[in-house]
Amino acid sequence: MRRVKIFSGSSHPWLVDAICERLGIQPATCELKKFSNGETSVSITTSIRDKDVFIVQSGSNTTNDTIMELLIMIAACKGGSAKSITAVMPKTQRYFPYSRQSKKKSHRGAIAARLFANLLSVAGINHVITVDLHAPPTQGFFGKPVDNLHAEPLIARWIRNHVTGWKEAVVVSKNPGGSKRVTSLADALKLNFGIITTDRRRTTMGGSSMLDMSGYLDRMGDGTSDINHLQRSETQAEAAIDPTADFEQPREASTPVPRLSALSNGHHPPMSMPIRQAAGANSLAQARGIDAAPSQSHRAQIPRSAPADESATVGSSADEYTDERAREVITGRLVQGHLVDDDHPSPVLSTMSGSVATLPGDTIGAPHYDDQDPMTSSFMSHLSTVTSHNTLGGGNAAAESDDDEEGFKNPELEHTITLVGNVKDRTVFIMDDLIDQCGSWIAAAETVVKRGGAKKVYCIATHGLFGYDSLERMEECECIDFIVVTNTYPIAPERIKLSRKLVVLDVSNLLSEAIRRNHYGESISQLFQHYQD
Repeated sequence: MRRVKIFSGSSHPWLVDAICERLGIQPATCELKKFSNGETSVSITTSIRDKDVFIVQSGSNTTNDTIMELLIMIAACKGGSAKSITAVMPKTQRYFPYSRQSKKKSHRGAIAARLFANLLSVAGINHVITVDLHAPPTQGFFGKPVDNLHAEPLIARWIRNHVTGWKEAVVVSKNPGGSKRVTSLADALKLNFGIITTDRRRTTMGGSSMLDMSGYLDRMGDGTSDINHLQRSETQAEAAIDPTADFEQPREASTPVPRLSALSNGHHPPMSMPIRQAAGANSLAQARGIDAAPSQSHRAQIPRSAPADESATVGSSADEYTDERAREVITGRLVQGHLVDDDHPSPVLSTMSGSVATLPGDTIGAPHYDDQDPMTSSFMSHLSTVTSHNTLGGGNAAAESDDDEEGFKNPELEHTITLVGNVKDRTVFIMDDLIDQCGSWIAAAETVVKRGGAKKVYCIATHGLFGYDSLERMEECECIDFIVVTNTYPIAPERIKLSRKLVVLDVSNLLSEAIRRNHYGESISQLFQHYQD
């Protein structure tokens, strides 16, 4: 590889040294410095004429300086008559630079991710190599080819070689946005998977969220004010009671049933149509003193094709709910990002008890739908957190994750966490693309261990940023056994030495092979495949 030059930015020089060592070459030399006013200066000190240039620039705590340094290096190489210029960005601060701004969040907002892609193209980039983009559609912002490599084969190989009993493990996503990534790893290892969702519980008690929820529920099974519909429902109810009765004579109009609203009079929302019909039949039978079941004479007129015992068994089994998967739905309460008992006082109601009008039957520390099944409870909690920004094309997963992390820090907020999947007495791999703040990771680990009964938890991500004291807090969490990341983002060596749970996987082999194949014009499709050791 004589006609290849690999330059290192100031963000991750150790990764560049590992890449060059695997390729058998030396890193190209350049001078990077700053003026007294903060300007970045780049000087290429080696010949790059008609050479394939690769600039490796990973993430740092100063995103804007890192981006500007990369742009100036690209422009300098273009001015030095390089044959091609490839930006190797295994990890930049917060996924891809400005990827959280990949869509408009307001009518006067900016799509900063596309602006960054345009800056790279104008600077003179010919190719981009990156690892595990958080939003793969961001590749469409570039007018140049983008190779989005995956660390999944590397992670899967490590699991097969270092995790005892991995064939009985479960891969869990800590939020719905990462379900595609989790199912991909589960399919590669042929494992089961689960999903964790976190919702705020009645955060805006002033009325906006409850009003939205009541609007949803009013539209589900509405129509109680339609007098014709009531007449048809009562006719069907009487037909179920007495099939031989004649209903050709017109009936007197019934009194309209008032609409039920969970917000106006404190009652529960109206029942859905089949439930209302069944309830109407039972109440009408009780009013007339008639048993809701058909009489023996009517039963004798109905032809029977099966023995009495068999038909009774079929009827009872049809009415019995036997879905075993419902047992795999587990809910819990989160206060300040930690799992608490069901009888723990609610911070929402305790801090707002003077201004909150609770619904009939509510108790302090428990919402009014706690007596429902877990799936319905999660659905109700989700409805109460619908926000208006979804009207502009849906919420950003990264922004929603940030909102959850900020919500965990608020002592006046309570969250409902729901685990879907069976993890009892199994090893759990909690998977995502990045570990920055640790609140959601700790909450997911406590849920699968304390509520789900998992025996061991691995927190696995491609990029380990470990902002603030995240690594130290995850070390202190008793429910987390191992933290597995790659070295796409620089981690201080002293932090690695002090950590007992941290495992860092090397991606230099993946990046060096991608550089070699790109230089020789070979296909990189084999880098996405899983190989058995």
